Amino acid sequence: MTINALTRWHHLVESRNANGLDALLADDAVFYSPVVHTPQVGKAVTKQYLAAALHVFVNPTFRYVREVVGSHDAVLEFQVEIEGIAVNGVDMLKWNDAGQIVEFKVMLRPLQAINLIHQKMAALLQAKP
Repeated sequence: MTINALTRWHHLVESRNANGLDALLADDAVFYSPVVHTPQVGKAVTKQYLAAALHVFVNPTFRYVREVVGSHDAVLEFQVEIEGIAVNGVDMLKWNDAGQIVEFKVMLRPLQAINLIHQKMAALLQAKP
């Protein structure tokens, strides 16, 4: 059972440091956004989304409140407050035998949170070349 990917993901979240994403993501990683209707395919774009998410989501109120872990996947429920809005969501991770993330899916609630996250992520992603 490979849970090294999950341990490394938790370390990145705790440190808010996106530098470890290169080693953690598989070349064919796919990111599923709660606001973009198409999968974002490839390591580079997945890294871009996850780096922006670390910036937007992870603050002193962020915490994972539940984990369901399998041999190659995990569902992590989180809570965070951003600009006075309580955000609740799940990160769904899938990794390969090498311990690299091949799929990362995010789901959010409530609607006010989705709208706020959409605005903040769009501003960050559009600012990147």
